[in-house]
Amino acid sequence: MIYEFLLTVPKGKVVTYKALSKKFSLHPRTIAMILSKNKHPDKYPCYKVVYSSGHVGGYILGVEEKIKRLKREGIKVVDGKIKDNYIIKEL
Repeated sequence: MIYEFLLTVPKGKVVTYKALSKKFSLHPRTIAMILSKNKHPDKYPCYKVVYSSGHVGGYILGVEEKIKRLKREGIKVVDGKIKDNYIIKEL
């Protein structure tokens, strides 16, 4: 269910663990645990989930790969952080 929702996040935008936790009534760490088990990272874009602070956080294929994928979508990452204008904080 969470994986399918990630397909609805628009290109050039990311969503926070906190926003997902509210939407699915789960703790943000539970969201992170679920995403860490994504067996199809090319199909379900869990790289589009970041901390509320804008920090990119972890990724199953590594942080460098996460940043590369974010930049490919036109999202600017500076010092491991994304500016607020790219972040969807409320769903």
